[in-house]
Amino acid sequence: MDHAAFTHLPDVLALGAWLKNAACRLSAGEPRFSAVHGDLGDPQACIALEASVAALLNDTPRRVTAIAHDLHPDFFSTRLALRLAAELGVPAIGVQHHHAHIAAVMAEHRLQQPVIGLALDGVGLGSDGQAWGGELLHVHAQGFRRLGHLYPLGLPGGDVAAREPWRMAASALHALGRADEIEARFAAAVGAASAKGVRQMLDKRVQCPPTSSTGRWFDAAAAALGLSLKQTQEAEAAIALEQAATRWLGTGHEPRVGSTAPTVDARGVLDLRPLLAPLFDVPPTATDEAAAGFHTSLAAALAGWAASAAEHFDIGTVCLGGGCFFNAVLTTHLTQHLERRGLRVLRPLRHSCGDAGLALGQAWVAVHQLRVATDSACLNESSSCASPSQPS
Repeated sequence: MDHAAFTHLPDVLALGAWLKNAACRLSAGEPRFSAVHGDLGDPQACIALEASVAALLNDTPRRVTAIAHDLHPDFFSTRLALRLAAELGVPAIGVQHHHAHIAAVMAEHRLQQPVIGLALDGVGLGSDGQAWGGELLHVHAQGFRRLGHLYPLGLPGGDVAAREPWRMAASALHALGRADEIEARFAAAVGAASAKGVRQMLDKRVQCPPTSSTGRWFDAAAAALGLSLKQTQEAEAAIALEQAATRWLGTGHEPRVGSTAPTVDARGVLDLRPLLAPLFDVPPTATDEAAAGFHTSLAAALAGWAASAAEHFDIGTVCLGGGCFFNAVLTTHLTQHLERRGLRVLRPLRHSCGDAGLALGQAWVAVHQLRVATDSACLNESSSCASPSQPS
């Protein structure tokens, strides 16, 4: 699609994610972002979002034709979107979180052709109602298809597991058939009662919703290496793991990697348990090397997973979206692997790869859904209808 074609696109206002919330108005193909409001669990962030929405609605005489939002029904941004859509008499369009991450890359690079997307982050509600976060997607202008996901781990205690990486390490041990090690490994650090309670949750599958989250796999790896058991800041464990990997790679030495590589099953599930298992037996003197090995092996596995999908669908572009791509070690190695396979690799350059840039993807998806609806209506009418410019 050439630049002039974007003037025919409808205007959409998107209200963003729960974490690092920012709204975005897509007008004639050009995004206008609000400031980042923060997390919508904070009432002040909700007030700021409402003010930003009012400003974005009034910043151009063009009419907003839809309000886009996350699929999660309980988010303040979703409820606000539904209310605004009713007041304006326009549709409210829900967009799956990881679809929006990849669509944000497509919007920034103005892509119309289908892409393979790797959406890697902490969490987002999936279209099946589960917690997603490690997703292989086939994305085109009108929609997406989930091709695969990371092997799911249980979240012992639900959301608290995202704040306490030791729980994810315990979940990984349970998934590896090594549940008997949980109490011995963690009781001294977190208390015998907590360690025992988590073991029982995992055994009984009580308060352990599954997640395919890449962020939780990073938490499990960091805790397995003793780098972070409880977090005081978001992504603290993943950052500690990346820093350890960076120290080792800075020595110029290649890390030793395990003999067993991750596997992909017939459903497209990438099983990272073989990467994690050796980390529980690493001596403290080898922590940095093990962290580097986890990163480089993960990048290679993700590249092979995405490249196979690209070959199957005869697609030459892979888009990377989601907060895990703030990790420079992962992003650099994954990009190198994919480019060596002859694939074009794109990620956000002007906008955040994380949730602060998500609203652009929501708006992009909604715009193209409106175009499809308009085209269909035109085809069903006997009178002539001005058709939007078509992709070149």
